Formats: sequence, C-alpha cells, structure tokens
Amino acid sequence: MSIIIAGERSGVGKTTVTLTLLASLRRRDRLVQSFKVGPDYIDPMFHQHVTGRPCRNLDPVLTSETYVQQCFARHSQLTEYALVEGVMGLFDGISSLVISSLSSANDKGKITDFASTAHIARLLDLPVVLVIDCSRLSGSVAAIAHGYQSIDPRIKIAGVVLNRVGSDRHLSLLKDALKPLELPILGVLRRQDNITIPDRHLGLVPTAELTELNALIDRLADLGDTCFDWQNLLPLLKSQPLPPPPNPPHSPSSIRIAVARDRAFNFYYQDNLDLLQQLGAELVFWSPLEDAAIPKDVQGMYFGGGFPEVFAQQLAENTSVRDGVKTAILQGMPAIAECGGLMYLCEQIIDFEGKSWAMTGVLPTSAVMGARLTLGYRRAVALQDNLLVKAGTAVHGHEFHRSHLTLTPTKPLFETSRYDCDENMGCEGWGLPANVHASYVHLHWGKSREIPEQFLKECRTYTS
Repeated sequence: MSIIIAGERSGVGKTTVTLTLLASLRRRDRLVQSFKVGPDYIDPMFHQHVTGRPCRNLDPVLTSETYVQQCFARHSQLTEYALVEGVMGLFDGISSLVISSLSSANDKGKITDFASTAHIARLLDLPVVLVIDCSRLSGSVAAIAHGYQSIDPRIKIAGVVLNRVGSDRHLSLLKDALKPLELPILGVLRRQDNITIPDRHLGLVPTAELTELNALIDRLADLGDTCFDWQNLLPLLKSQPLPPPPNPPHSPSSIRIAVARDRAFNFYYQDNLDLLQQLGAELVFWSPLEDAAIPKDVQGMYFGGGFPEVFAQQLAENTSVRDGVKTAILQGMPAIAECGGLMYLCEQIIDFEGKSWAMTGVLPTSAVMGARLTLGYRRAVALQDNLLVKAGTAVHGHEFHRSHLTLTPTKPLFETSRYDCDENMGCEGWGLPANVHASYVHLHWGKSREIPEQFLKECRTYTS
C-alpha cells in the first residue's frame, strides 16, 4: 500500500513525523524505502541517513508523471515498507496544462495542484496521512480535517497525526472534536523541546554538518516507538507487490567522473548519479574542501549545489585544488557546475558579511550573497549548442539560491521563464569555455537521458 505524509500547510512538522516513522522502523530492523515530493535536496539527506538507502525525488515538473510512477514502482519493490514525504500543504502545487500519456485526449486540461502532494497521491493511488499542527487550536481541528477529507474525493485520507499537542486535556479536546468524522488518529506527538533540527538561509542544515545527528535520530526513534498507532500504520506502509519496471541496463565502466561531494557540495539527485553509472561512468567522489588535488585519471567533473558560501574560507585556502580545477577545465576537461558549483567556478564568493574569498576563477564573474531568495521552477530554452543540450532544446529545472552574479555572460546558455506562466526570468548560464556547463538551474535527468549521454560523450573525447 505505502502512504504519503502530508501537511495541512508548510511548517506543521511533516519532516519530523516522517523521520520519526523512519527511525522507529529502522530500529525494528525493517527495510524501508523513502521518497520526497518535489525538488528538495536536504530532506532526502535526512531520510538516507536514517534508512541507509538513497531517497528518491518524485517531481513531475522536473521529470514526468510516467517517470514518477516508474521511479516509485522500481524502488518501492526493493523493501518491505515504503513512505513518501510530501511538500508544503497537501494541495499546494502549480497550475499546469497537462497532456499526459496517462490520460486520453479528452482528459487534457488544467491541473491547479500540479506537482503537489495531492497530485502525487493520485498518480500513485496512495492514501494520505495528514499532519495537523495543533499548537494553536482545539475544536477547530475538526473543520481542518473535514475540509481536507472532502475537498477532493479522489484523495483518501487514511488518518491524521496530531502534532505539538500540549497536554492530556488538549488531546481530549482534539479527540472529541474529531470523533464525528470517524477519521483515525494514527499518531500523537507532544510538544518536543529536545528535538530540533537547526536551519539556515536555504532550509535545514545538511546532515554532514550535524555532529549530534545520531543522538537526535535515537530520540526520534524513542518517540516513534510510543506515539504512533503501529497496528494500523504498518499495514498501510507495506509495499504493494506489483511488478516493477525493468532496471535500465548498465554499460561497462569506461570513464571516470570526479563528483565533488562534501559539506560544501552535496545537492545531487540520486537518479542523476545512477544514470551516469548506468551509462558507463565510474563515479569518483572527492572533496574540494579536504583533498589536496583533484582525483587522478578522470575525464570529467561534476559540481553539484550546496553551501560553498558557508565554507568559502576553507575553499579559498585550498589553493592547490582551486588551481587544479582551473587548469583541468582550461585544458578542456568537461565540467558540470550547478548553483553552488557555479559559484565555485567564479572568481570569488562575497559572503553575507561582505568578505571576499577567492574561488577557481574559471568564470569572469563573482557570486555575491544577499537577502533576496530566487526560488521556483524554470523552463529553460538553450540559446546555443552547449556541453549538455543543443540550441532550441527546452528543459525544466529548479532555482533555489540567495546569491547573484556581478556579471552576466555575453553568450548565456538559457533563456528562462517561470514554469507555470510566460513570465520571462531572463538569460543565464555560462558555456564559455565550451567544455563547461555552469548554471543556477538544477536539472533532474530522469526523462532526459540524452543529457548525461551527451556529457559522457564529451568526456570520452577529452585527453589531458
């Protein structure tokens, strides 16, 4: 069956509830596969830390409805239990014209909650467990639950989890209010003062930076052992015995790709890494923070997003790596740099305090941190042939950053617009030198296998 953990809005504790469930299941030695709705990178890190298995993103904007179904079917079959964490409120999505291979021509039209948790629940035919923040309500909980239960008859609300309950008296009021709805209460989490995950300017602090994370997970497991109605939850979490789609064949490894992965660079979709391996790449993980040089005998580099601004001083002080990266790229080594990776290829990063830190200097511009958040899905049309796509190719991606560049490229990679309307968001992305693809737009290659194919094709032609 499997379930989706949804919230009645953002900030109600979806991630805490999800991690509590996962931690308690793992303490019971249950194999569980987790998924995350949307383009998030950081929540999946926490999932993976608990389960020991890569979390998979389910995002029909970055991929497709069909890919979402195939991804869920393939990976949920590998474990006894499966769980999906939603995004924002249950019905919070974007407006999109859908002409889907899953629907007939007569079914095409606008979906106003496209890419929402509700959309994924319909695609996968999964029941929803609704998390409600009860810290500032009592009897009104019934109106909230009833509204979510009735607004879309295609969504099955399997039950609710009451979060931030203040006392036994408070819980009694909540139960009395919900009783007429005959909606199961599948969990009750009291207000917790000793369970806090720190955050900063782009969300939660990633797992690699939290020294007390294991102790936190243990506290979550303790909580999960007692706060859930396991008798009714476990059957819901059980994976459906459906035949998964066949795994794509792996090509023999013939090329080595250096993938920067440390505290500064850790935003990667696991499916992207899997695709590179399926296409014949050997991934060599390394650290621009800690290592003394780039890996030997590699034919390409991949710099994901992350928080280079937080570790700018350490990155700047590692001059041997900065020089090595610049030399390799100027000698023609193909390199993908997304968001934080783009910032690393700049001449410098200017942090929130106005301090300047030297970076690799591949790109003749600087990244400046600021208060303005750039966030949203993008439709990006290639303005020229580049390392990954041909001119005129349209791709869908996601931006999420608080930095901007001091100079824009004279020949940008993309003209971008908002995904859900025609609002032009300007041109962006660096493709000079021609062996570089540096962009703020994060791409998921799930429905665009030709992107990693093209990258590896260029890598195979590189000779140092």
